[in-house]
Amino acid sequence: MIRGVFAWADALPSSVWLRESLNAFPILLTSHVLSMCLFAGLVMMMDFRLAGIGNRSTSITDAQERLFPYQLVGGIVSFVTGALLFYSKPLTYFSNFHFWLKMLLLLLAFANVAYFHFKTYATVDEWNHEPTPPSPVRMAGYVSIGLWSLIIIIGRMAAYPGLVPQWWTNLGLDG
Repeated sequence: MIRGVFAWADALPSSVWLRESLNAFPILLTSHVLSMCLFAGLVMMMDFRLAGIGNRSTSITDAQERLFPYQLVGGIVSFVTGALLFYSKPLTYFSNFHFWLKMLLLLLAFANVAYFHFKTYATVDEWNHEPTPPSPVRMAGYVSIGLWSLIIIIGRMAAYPGLVPQWWTNLGLDG
């Protein structure tokens, strides 16, 4: 069922055009990497502040206020270009171990963000100006640093579908 949806999308003329275009795919890929660098770099800056190991003289809210607009731009462009890259080769990604692992890590990263913003950040007034925030705040920063680092690494590995665990190959998802 799911493979059928991926195959349908893979055969759409716009999907074929994206993957076979001399310029569209490389431009999308480059735009995705650059926007991801912007997004991830700024997220890391915020995470280092949350972890208490960077930019300690700036309050948490000031750092977030300054970084967020640029994080948002990088995140939106990265999401759109990533979705278009996926759309250009859906069948290739259907059987790609690293693609699915990256999607799982993205879900975990966004769960970490949601938990932080809806639970931990509720007490920001108590620790906003502290050079070293409380343990739950630092933990959110460290978890985020780890997840976004893994997302970048695993995302890069998606270009090498042969580097997968044998149990994944044994699933026979290629056809």
